[in-house]
Amino acid sequence: MKTFQIGFYKNRKIYFGISLAFLAIGLIFNIVFGTQMDIQFTGGALIKYSYTGTIDQEKVQKIVEDTTQKAVSVSINTNVKSTQSEQSVNNVALSFSGTDALTVENQQEVAAALAKEYPNAGFSVVESSSINPVMGRDFFMKCLISVLLATILLIVYIALRFKKIGGMSAGSMAIIALLHDVILVYFTFVIFRMPINDNFIAVVLTILGYSLNDTIIIYDRIRENRKLMGPKTDYSVLVDTSINQTLTRSVYTAGCTFVAITIVYIVGVIYDLSSVQTFALPMMVGIVSGCYSSICIAGPLYVMWQKHKAKKKQVASAR
Repeated sequence: MKTFQIGFYKNRKIYFGISLAFLAIGLIFNIVFGTQMDIQFTGGALIKYSYTGTIDQEKVQKIVEDTTQKAVSVSINTNVKSTQSEQSVNNVALSFSGTDALTVENQQEVAAALAKEYPNAGFSVVESSSINPVMGRDFFMKCLISVLLATILLIVYIALRFKKIGGMSAGSMAIIALLHDVILVYFTFVIFRMPINDNFIAVVLTILGYSLNDTIIIYDRIRENRKLMGPKTDYSVLVDTSINQTLTRSVYTAGCTFVAITIVYIVGVIYDLSSVQTFALPMMVGIVSGCYSSICIAGPLYVMWQKHKAKKKQVASAR
């Protein structure tokens, strides 16, 4: 009885079209909303106050800007009460971009202005920090260098490990799939208006390893099937067979990881942990994208590359 096989190479245009559609949506959002960079990279100051009751975000922004004469970004987080008898304690974060750090006097003036407008809120400083713009840029460049170095090492590793099936071409196609995942993770930050910070770099490096592991499993099966099916087997048949043989494992692994990260995200939402949310949500997108790109992007691209090389050889031999 012949088992059903999905024709990944045959349907490559559909898969490429789906990816291009998501990339186009992300690009539109990026053009409309732009990219928000965290003060970790741009430099600036951050003050976080705890308070009780309710406050108006726009009014707080106006009060702070009038007091400091500086542009400010205001975000309000509501904490979950541990018991019903407790009064809800909330946090308001004030982010200032620029070269000048806020002095202690500035912080006292802000606290006094907020207390005057909301006398029953009980504002109290929870966190106060400032980052020099030069340090922020240096940190950002180091993060980019780490990503670039990881990418180069991945290409070299794949090229050496899979040299019998065209290691450099396999590595190049895997990197294109990884680049697809990184861009989608970046667009996740843009679409959900999350500032690019160290969480972005952490997610990117994690997805590089996760997605590549899935791709390597497929390449391993391609290498094994090349020995079993013979060198004359068409690359489209070879790759489609290999992907179908590893499909269940890839989907189950991605599914289990996705569920685990989703639980982490839900916990972050419940307890209003913004740092957890800005890591877990892009990771969820990256896991789905990594599984999809390994199966539907890297494999068909590898076949296209090998067919292109074979065609060039035929043309050269015909001359």
